[in-house]
Amino acid sequence: MTTHMVRKQIYIHKRQNALLKRLSQARGVSEAEIIRQAIDHEISGGAAQTPAPSLTAMDEFIELALQRRSLGIQGEPQRWNREEIYEERESRWIHPKTLE
Repeated sequence: MTTHMVRKQIYIHKRQNALLKRLSQARGVSEAEIIRQAIDHEISGGAAQTPAPSLTAMDEFIELALQRRSLGIQGEPQRWNREEIYEERESRWIHPKTLE
């Protein structure tokens, strides 16, 4: 059986984004899967059971964060724009020789 996916682009609050990322890490699944599970849960009237977050995964995540903080590692946010992403993607597929 083939599963057909439809791409959706949504806006969420920064707080929701942070929570989504944490939940994704804790469960070891993609953010998209968390959203799909939430939709299924809502449609079923809350009857469907979503898996509980893995405490081990959460503990590992927290330990990593604490290690990074103790080492003074500061993450820099990734800066990009849509045009740069498309240019990079096209550069992988379109070779200069094909444009001649």
